[in-house]
Amino acid sequence: MSYLETTKDIYKEAALTPDVGLCCTTNPIWELPGLKIPKIMQEMNYGCGSTVHASDLINNPKVLYVGVGGGMELLQFSYFSRQAHGVIGVDIVDEMLEASKNNFLEAKAQNDWFDPSFIDLRKGDALNLPVEDSSIEVAAQNCLFNIFKEEDLRKAIAEMYRVLKPHGRLVMSDPTCEQPMSNNLRNDERLRALCLSGSIPINEYVKMLTDAGFGTIEIRARKPYRVLDPKNYDTNELIYIESIEVAAIKDPMPEDGPCVFTGKSAIYFGEDEYLDDKKGHVLLKNQPLAICDKTAKALTNLGRNDIYISKSTYHYDGGGCC
Repeated sequence: MSYLETTKDIYKEAALTPDVGLCCTTNPIWELPGLKIPKIMQEMNYGCGSTVHASDLINNPKVLYVGVGGGMELLQFSYFSRQAHGVIGVDIVDEMLEASKNNFLEAKAQNDWFDPSFIDLRKGDALNLPVEDSSIEVAAQNCLFNIFKEEDLRKAIAEMYRVLKPHGRLVMSDPTCEQPMSNNLRNDERLRALCLSGSIPINEYVKMLTDAGFGTIEIRARKPYRVLDPKNYDTNELIYIESIEVAAIKDPMPEDGPCVFTGKSAIYFGEDEYLDDKKGHVLLKNQPLAICDKTAKALTNLGRNDIYISKSTYHYDGGGCC
């Protein structure tokens, strides 16, 4: 049995018998006016963060969500895109699609504004999306891509890139790990399906996205997730895993490389009212400016003693230099 088949079986069982916290940390459910999340959706929230951000969802975007779970994020997306088939949900597991369909009936009973026709459920997998080229404004996945091995991960990212419109964005939440893992852990199909042993370092994750052509990357959050300890796992040391929330934007690739935002800021504190680096960046005196890593390096190379560059916070919420 392949690791993908193992994953399919695990989530088939999770659809038939909801398992709270099956693979991931169940996030608190954030509230919006008039939005009620059915309890069954919360119990089937098999994600490690959130991919729903109001700033991504203005003007009724066409949304794609891959790996539907219990339908919670599909419901949240439809809150912002209240149109027939405005949100597409794709999953390979028949039982998960059926469970989500049933959960939407419960959501309709609790939310006067919601109609199940807002969501278009389709059977398919992340490696061969049943979606047309350049037809989506916002694509999302939560705790899915970390399951894939490298070759399949590249295919999944390429598929998301294919279906996005120019300047569309891929919003993701996945576990990451900076420590090396043994081959035994990496090859444990169940641990991979449970969103643990497929975790890779953030820099590798980002490079996968930029290799696919995404010109702008935003790391929006980085937080504790799990620990693999020697008593319970095949490891000689404690392995610390974090979850990150990332947006990859289908902007043209700049000639000098991608703009990757890891939460750095620049503060100019010189004698003038502002500093213009003549490369499109104006720093007002004593006003922090969010900058990408590329700009941070360029400003550092100016050799000035009146610019402070902060370290990466791995939290970025827009308003940056590019």
